Amino acid sequence: MHAIEVDHLTKFYGRARGVLDLSFTVERGEIMGFLGPNGSGKTTTMRMLTCFFPPTSGTARICGHDIIREPLAVRRSIGYLPESVPLYLDMPVRSYLHFFAEVKGVPAHRRRQHVDAVIQQCGLEQYAHRLIRKLSKGYRQRVGIAQALLGDPEVLILDEPTIGLDPRQIIEIRNLIKELGTTRTIILSTHILPEVSMTCNRVIIMHEGRLVAVDRPENLMRRIQQTPQIMLRTDAPKQELRETLARVPGVRAVQHTVTGTAALDFYRIDTEPKADVVSELARVVVERGWHLHEIRPLDITLEQIFIQLISDEQKG
Repeated sequence: MHAIEVDHLTKFYGRARGVLDLSFTVERGEIMGFLGPNGSGKTTTMRMLTCFFPPTSGTARICGHDIIREPLAVRRSIGYLPESVPLYLDMPVRSYLHFFAEVKGVPAHRRRQHVDAVIQQCGLEQYAHRLIRKLSKGYRQRVGIAQALLGDPEVLILDEPTIGLDPRQIIEIRNLIKELGTTRTIILSTHILPEVSMTCNRVIIMHEGRLVAVDRPENLMRRIQQTPQIMLRTDAPKQELRETLARVPGVRAVQHTVTGTAALDFYRIDTEPKADVVSELARVVVERGWHLHEIRPLDITLEQIFIQLISDEQKG
């Protein structure tokens, strides 16, 4: 059984479309990235999955529980971190978590032990008695994630968990999410593309309420990048280098990328699919007596994938 099954999920606000005909699954123990520009329908989808409001049509199942027929069971299966974390700033961290543990129905005899466990899991031991208002933005996010973990849910749904954090805090929260993903299923909504490639097993890309793609990042790269490319950096004469490398079997085209100094000239080399030409290109450059500064496969980035898929959706 899948951890999450979304079946033709649709939401309209009057005549305005929120999301349209979404269908996808998330496996148990998977971290799924949820990508899309603002207004793409990410938050609307999350609010339906967490039973904040019902869909116009379609449905979804969380750990086998239907969001329409079994909303209470769904809520017990989910830990939710909204984009704006609902924190009571004048409460100490431990008191806040004890309060929410009671709200979530954690039995009284287990409450203290359970709160201690999520405090430790989220690295909040030194801040347990501090007022939440005195915490940094990064540690407030940790408190929000700790609240989502109360009740030991099987699924975590995190909406923009690193928004507004500095680079160090982003790395800390990212590592925490990856650690949590070893024992739980996670949907991670973000518009920060490197966040997905560094954290998630698969990615969902949405645009204007529609599902554009669902796949592993590396599979999306193969779909978009039909022509493999190699990046080469050398001080060789431009025209002579282009003519020489163009004669190497498997090379389709050699394009010079303008830089400030000749010693740092870059060349993008388009190759035939499955052609293994890196060693041959390096040999040719060295045998001609040119300095080879760098040579490596040039992978398409997640940003390029995202832009290409969104552009194709708009054209369609």
